[in-house]
Amino acid sequence: MDQGLVRQADIADVPTTFDASVVLLDVREHDEWARGHAPGAQHIPMGEVPARLAEIDGDAQLFVICHLGGRSQRVAQYLAGNGYAPINVSGGMEAWANAGRPVVTDDGGVGAV
Repeated sequence: MDQGLVRQADIADVPTTFDASVVLLDVREHDEWARGHAPGAQHIPMGEVPARLAEIDGDAQLFVICHLGGRSQRVAQYLAGNGYAPINVSGGMEAWANAGRPVVTDDGGVGAV
């Protein structure tokens, strides 16, 4: 499989809730996550993904997100090369927030992107 061919999803095609069958993997850095993230997202910073692959459910529908879509694209390519079927979120958290979707902090407050 060509690692360059990772599926892309416009924000309108990304679910708003996540569970065991649908995962939103946020690969931004810890400080970005702390400022605000999608409710229910899983957080593994880009640099930690190789060491934490076992934490990512290969059976779930997997959406990968970062701030604008560049880092998540690279992570998605890496995951695709390791047997996953990731979908990169075009526009990232910027698009998520601009679509009026909720952004929260770890303590449940209103977050920012």
